[in-house]
Amino acid sequence: ILIAMTGTVKFFNGSKGYGFITNDESGKDTFVHATALNGLQINEGDKVSYEEQESEKGMTAVDVALL
Repeated sequence: ILIAMTGTVKFFNGSKGYGFITNDESGKDTFVHATALNGLQINEGDKVSYEEQESEKGMTAVDVALL
């Protein structure tokens, strides 16, 4: 089950293709990979909505969209 969440981009390295989103409610950081962005450009400080999915590295953001 995927739950829509909101957060703020803490860090994103476009050349390496990954970063972290800080969840608005829990304050926890969630890993985000460029493949979850559907071609979107995100930058530090952007407000986003996303869903979390279990991966080998723990929880990963998927279906990321700018708010």
